[in-house]
Order: sequence, then C-alpha cells, then structure tokens
Amino acid sequence: MTDKETVLAALNTVIDPVSGQGLSDAGLVRGLIVSPERVGFMLEVPQDLVTQYDPVRLAAEKCLAGLEGVTKAQVVLTTELAPNPQPQKQPSAKLSERAVEDSRPKAPVASVRPHHVKKVIVVGSGKGGVGKSTVSLGLAIGLSQLGLRVGYLDADIYGPSAPVMLGLRQPPEFGADKLMVPLEAYGLKVNSVGFLVDPDQAMIWRGPMASQALTQLLTQSRWGTAEAPLDVLVVDLPPGTGDVQLTLTQKTLIDGAVVVSTPQEMALADARRAVTLFGKTAIPVLGVVENMAYLVAPDGSEMEIFGRGGAKGMAEVLNVPFLGEVPLDPAMRKGCDEGKPVTALAPQSDIATRFKNIAERVLKALK
Repeated sequence: MTDKETVLAALNTVIDPVSGQGLSDAGLVRGLIVSPERVGFMLEVPQDLVTQYDPVRLAAEKCLAGLEGVTKAQVVLTTELAPNPQPQKQPSAKLSERAVEDSRPKAPVASVRPHHVKKVIVVGSGKGGVGKSTVSLGLAIGLSQLGLRVGYLDADIYGPSAPVMLGLRQPPEFGADKLMVPLEAYGLKVNSVGFLVDPDQAMIWRGPMASQALTQLLTQSRWGTAEAPLDVLVVDLPPGTGDVQLTLTQKTLIDGAVVVSTPQEMALADARRAVTLFGKTAIPVLGVVENMAYLVAPDGSEMEIFGRGGAKGMAEVLNVPFLGEVPLDPAMRKGCDEGKPVTALAPQSDIATRFKNIAERVLKALK
C-alpha cells in the first residue's frame, strides 16, 4: 500500500502554474485520503482560476493512478473564496425599511435537477440526534415500496451514515463518462461520501470544500438514464442550516422538504429554523415527521419518553402538513446498526407500514 509521504512526494512532480512549486509544497493538497483501494484529495484554488487548474487536476489524477498499489485515484477541484470580494455597503439609516430589505443580498436562483431525476426531496432537521437519517432512509424505502425508482443521497459530509445503515462498504465504480455509479441496496440507488473515505478518517474540510463535495455527489452520479429515469431522489441533509444546506438549496431545483423533529421543545426550536430556511429559499415544506414519539413497553403501554405531539402542534402552528409519528423501535435501531433496515426486510411490520403511509402523504403533497 502506498503511504502518504510517497503520495505527497509524487504530487510535488505536478507543478502549480501560479507559484511554480509542486502541488504539495504549494499547499494545494487538502483532505488527502490514502486507503488500500483509493487515493484522493481536494485541490482547492481561487474561484477565478478554476478553469486554469482543470488540466492540473487531470495531471494529478494521472500521477496518483501511476503509483504502485493504487487502483482508484480521485482529485476533486474545489474553490474556497470568490475572487476579489468587494465590501458590502451599509444602507443609509434614512433608507426606508423596504429599501433596506431590497439592499440585502439575494440567494441565486436555483438551477436544475440532476440529470435523469424527476423529483428531488430533501430531509432536514435543524439539529442532530433526532433520527433524521433513519427517517430519510425509511422514507426512501417507503417510496420504493410504492413502485417508484428511488435514489438515496447521504449528504451528511462530516458524519455519513449510509454505509452502516445499508451495509455498504465498497467504493462506487466510475463509468466511461467519468460519472460515479451509485451502489444499490434494498431497491435504492445510493451514494455517500462515506463510500469514498476511510470510515475512521475525520473529514476536516472547510464549508466550501464540503459544499463542493456534495455538489459532485449530487451532479456527477449516474442516478438514472434517459430510458429509466429516477422518480425521486431523497437527500439526507446534515443537521443545521449552514453552507452545505445553502449550497444544495441554491444550486439544485428542489421539489420539497421534509422536516424531522422529536417532540421536546429543544428539538422543535431547531426544526422551526429548518422550516424557516426552506421558506427563505422558496422550497415547499411537504410536512413534518415526529420521530421518537413514544416507546412501546413490554406490557403494551406507550411510554412518552420525550413527550408527545410537539411536532404535530408545530406543524399546525406553521400551517404545514403533519406526515405522521414514528415510535422508538428497537428492531429498527438494530437493523440500521447491522445494515439490515427492518422497513425493507419486514415490509408488513408496523414501522414499515408507518413509513409507507408517510411516503404516500409525501407523494400527495408533491402533486
């Protein structure tokens, strides 16, 4: 196996056209990953020089591919800052409130969906720990069980969960068109940054680097074909309302969002922020899911560990649909830990039926 020192030395033979140094000495090798099957890094350059550096990216990939033991090489060209940013002028205190509002920067207009994808749904939460990824996967499987062609994009760049939940470990293949071929599991086409990196590797990436990685996963994956397009792509967003979420909402035409929350107020406050984000970026909120609504005790009673009904009440206040509640289910937790989702393996179970019902409501809200 090639080690990092060997890789860095090899990359120094590829010359940075601006500094005249090798890529390693020029500080352009970011997020280097060296694993038994894959070597790759982020080539981070100024935004106005991206076109100039594309041949450098190709040369770096060729360099890595020539190293002993390397079977797959990948270099992602990304940018951190826009060229020569101009300071924003502060509005005069005499301006009217409407003029002040108009002077604020507006989000760019969304572009298009990924090729051969009919609908894109994002699943967000505003905070971590509410079971958003579990709900995202359950929704995707539920849509698949309704007869749709479904893709599942794990967009949590810093904490990808799809490899564990779906039992997928191998990296995706690359086609002749240089597009990633998503892996397949339980009727879904799946992609995740977790397929490209060592599972124990910390993703020490700045916001723009993470955003660029997500953009590549979204737009450079072969989700469908002209003959068999994907009906729905479900995107599991990372928690929060930062760079990754903004990149996705601003660059992709999104058909709707699902917000996940647990019943307690601390989670609801963050879920309301997620609803606000989608509202400001003109993304329809398809509805709210209340996760961990209760736990069924051995005697059959329902234990409301985190309270109950908070997310439903929030949906009513915000005038968005309530899609349903999902209980704490030990079988679902165990299945996701083992890469065997119970919603797929036990389609007649209560939890699978709940997700299928949620999927039906989401499809109704999409139309």
